[in-house]
Amino acid sequence: MYLALAAIVFSMFCWFMFVLYFRKDRSRYRNCYLLSLALLSLFPLAVGVLGRYSSMPVMLTLWLGLLIILIVPFFLIFNGIVMIRKEGRHLSQLLSLVFGIAILIGELITFGGILRYAALDGKEPFIPQTFIAVFAALFSFTVIYGSVSFLIFMIYTLFLQIIPRKKDFDFVIIHGAGLLDGNRVSKLLQDRLDKAIEVYKADPTPPKLIPSGGKGSDETISEAEAMSQYLMSHGVPEDDILPETESTTTLENLQFSKKIMDTYDCRKYTALVTSNYHVYRALRYCRDIGLKCTGIGSHVAWYFWPSALIREYIAIHMEKKHFILFAGGWLACVALIMYFIYQ
Repeated sequence: MYLALAAIVFSMFCWFMFVLYFRKDRSRYRNCYLLSLALLSLFPLAVGVLGRYSSMPVMLTLWLGLLIILIVPFFLIFNGIVMIRKEGRHLSQLLSLVFGIAILIGELITFGGILRYAALDGKEPFIPQTFIAVFAALFSFTVIYGSVSFLIFMIYTLFLQIIPRKKDFDFVIIHGAGLLDGNRVSKLLQDRLDKAIEVYKADPTPPKLIPSGGKGSDETISEAEAMSQYLMSHGVPEDDILPETESTTTLENLQFSKKIMDTYDCRKYTALVTSNYHVYRALRYCRDIGLKCTGIGSHVAWYFWPSALIREYIAIHMEKKHFILFAGGWLACVALIMYFIYQ
């Protein structure tokens, strides 16, 4: 009885903290961990409720979780092969393949260690004190540590796509992307524009659309110009389009778009439309420049999403503060592992 009550109170506290910080600022990285903790807090409650009737649902959940863990590396490897075939052998296109191979090796080492421990029955140390064995143990832990961290990031990124959002905006910023043949909208950019048009048409008082993107060295017109032409060809009046043609980076997209918005005297309720994998990082830039907005993600091809999200994850963790936290947590855990091995 008391354990059940404690589980309920703990779960309510986790969800309260997540909602509190989420409403305050959706771009904070701590939200990723708070959401995952809140979701995990539901598991003991589910076990307690389902366990009253049968242990079968709980066991099925555990086996399903194990199956997903085993399938993930093979999916990433398959996805990496598809990426190479469709997008070429650029380093950024190899991320899911490399990540999948690393996870597979880590899982094999981990399961091998578990089986060895079960066979030893405590007669010998779990991890032999040899360089290869210690290296394998550290590699296995690093893969698990990174995978869990990435999973937490992915869950929050997906959550941002499914939460309800308001439909009354004054401005909609559309992030640019490279043009085909120097003047044609790419599929990735078309998806962003289509999502912006969807938001525009659903708004009871149609907002101003700000297609944002300058002219690249291999482009004959700016991305904003190409985007404006696409918007007008799909029924958006020219008066509702405010092209931003100078930016060359995501941060500049937002900074220069904000300057355009500041020339208007209104509420400045703003939506930011970009590819779904990019919403979270874009919101972080918005926070840095003091721009409050709602992030809206557009569809991307299924095979492109895993590598793109891994790229976003790496970019976030290359920021100084997050790198220190990530590396600090890793070093602390490694210190505990080394103590366990050599005590």
